[in-house]
Amino acid sequence: MSLQQIFGWGTLRLALAGLIGAHGWHRALTGGVQLFGQWLDNNGWPMGILIAVAITAFEIIGPLFLALNRYVTLVCLGYVGIYATGIAILHAKVGWFVVGPGRNGAEFSALLILVLLSVAVHHWPSRR
Repeated sequence: MSLQQIFGWGTLRLALAGLIGAHGWHRALTGGVQLFGQWLDNNGWPMGILIAVAITAFEIIGPLFLALNRYVTLVCLGYVGIYATGIAILHAKVGWFVVGPGRNGAEFSALLILVLLSVAVHHWPSRR
């Protein structure tokens, strides 16, 4: 791999780590875990608080693996599952746009999923 490719993929992986980590830490430090868990409970998910804790922990711990370039494919695919579920249970119902002509839409999650899939495929273990 060229130096440009290493820099490009590394920058993208670190950007994902920073964005996802900030999301998890913000939820953890502002009382959002409880609110997220209650929202899940109110929408028929069993053990909503446990799910909220698990997702938040994964959003805090997973970025460390991304930053260290370890288990990148597995971590990215885990996030794809989480964010795809978020689109299915919330974001798709309110539309496409996050801001502007809409609110809480799916556009950012969709972009994040595409980027995560790209990074996951790039880091897919090869059989050499």
